[in-house]
Amino acid sequence: MPGLMQPWPLTLDRFLEHAGRWHGSTEVVSRSNEGPVTRCGYADIHRRARQLSRALLEHGIALEDRVATLAFNSARHLEAWYGIMGIGAVCHTLNPRLPVGQLAYIVNHAADRVLLADVLCAPIVRELSSHCPGIERVVLFADEAQLPAGVAATAYESWIAGRSTDCPWGGFSEETAAGLCYTSGTTGDQKGVLYSHRSNFLHGLCSLMPDVLGFSRRDVVLAIVPMFHANAWGLAFAAPAVGAKFVLPGAKLDGASLFELMETEGVTFSAGVPTVWQGLLQFLEREQLRPTTLKRIVSGGAAAPEALIRAYQEKYGIEVRHGWGMTEMSPIGTVNAPPDLATPTTEQGRAIFGVDLRLTDDEGAEVPQDGRTPGHLNVRGAAVACAYFRREADGILDAGGWFDTGDIATIDGSGMLRITDRAKDVIKSGGEWISSIDIENAAAAHPKAALAAVVGMPHPKWGERPLLIVQLKVGQSSTAQEFLDFLEGRIARWWMPEAVQFVASIPLGATGKIDKKQLRAALTRPA
Repeated sequence: MPGLMQPWPLTLDRFLEHAGRWHGSTEVVSRSNEGPVTRCGYADIHRRARQLSRALLEHGIALEDRVATLAFNSARHLEAWYGIMGIGAVCHTLNPRLPVGQLAYIVNHAADRVLLADVLCAPIVRELSSHCPGIERVVLFADEAQLPAGVAATAYESWIAGRSTDCPWGGFSEETAAGLCYTSGTTGDQKGVLYSHRSNFLHGLCSLMPDVLGFSRRDVVLAIVPMFHANAWGLAFAAPAVGAKFVLPGAKLDGASLFELMETEGVTFSAGVPTVWQGLLQFLEREQLRPTTLKRIVSGGAAAPEALIRAYQEKYGIEVRHGWGMTEMSPIGTVNAPPDLATPTTEQGRAIFGVDLRLTDDEGAEVPQDGRTPGHLNVRGAAVACAYFRREADGILDAGGWFDTGDIATIDGSGMLRITDRAKDVIKSGGEWISSIDIENAAAAHPKAALAAVVGMPHPKWGERPLLIVQLKVGQSSTAQEFLDFLEGRIARWWMPEAVQFVASIPLGATGKIDKKQLRAALTRPA
């Protein structure tokens, strides 16, 4: 017997409809690619998104057609998300930091028909166009005066200007595809994760719980996490849902630019990867500044060193919540909300509502949740992928519906998850596992370290031994022995790195994480 409730499909257009109607004057602040900061309200975003929908419909975009975006975090990009998804088309976010060859593969595999891009990305678009014959129209987020030469493109402002806002949003199944994001492709071709309206809707709501992101209408939210990757961790749905002031930083994510936005806009909450927080911290220390309004940050995408968490919490009184997830999980899986700022911890936290976890051994049998026994981390839930786009026959779930994340972890009796390594990064020495993450966290606490990475190197006796790679802070010098002495007592003796190597810069991947694939390639490349 069905319940007697009104039919109300969980489609993503409802978030902006709500914000436009009930929080219409709340500001959306955006740093443009040209530098100046622009301001509008949710009602303006709602109106312009509908105008974009009308332009897409008149171009011939229909339900489930793919429309690509190649852009940083801005108000126009936010309009594009909702303008595309509102009519049931699929918003395919492209990462501007990927090589053109990878972007071309992704665009062609997704069969994108229209590309909306930042003017800043015009050189990429120019190179990409000749490799992607399926793209019927390129629209640059610009007015006519800002259109660059040499790119066959329409100005966004001209394309939506004067168009009617009277176009249908929603009205389709909540299981309809809404967004598409390809994995970073560290092994083989990139794989498309195809989100549904329902999965993103539920993920957005769950992210607002007090022990997850936990912000409200009273907050000012700075979205550092990019809109071009993994749904921007749900911020573009959660902020309109509660009517929070939303600040979008564009492409300028250096410490000085972020601090300026935080102070001028009164930012209280932000989310991003650890390398961004490292950069901001180094800027604050160098300039002897401190944030005056920022209360809480969420760090995810890679392990956050304890030294980083401790510095923000102890020196600046800013709560750091460590999170974990992946593209296939929409992406948030766990968040560690500390009981107080005096006890910084690096664990990845407990599962958010809608996510289930388990650990298995190499044969697939469950291992105990005792906080000591490591295992392969498996997940399932309302916003977890069950297949990859156009590779549905491959099968990525086991018989019980579990997805293997590729991480090695422990879970204790209270449900606290601790990632010890990626399965491909774990170092096996003398038959025992060594956590590269734990060594990295310990080394990153050295006052001279800007970044630290650990990879396994072949060893004739032990199979593998850890190699510590360090990027020093500007103006610093050090020795291998200084770092080895620093690690003494902080990690197990048999985990001690076999060697320490100093580099000018540690490579970062397209999503801001340390790229160990590049590190290994550089280390094994003949001199």
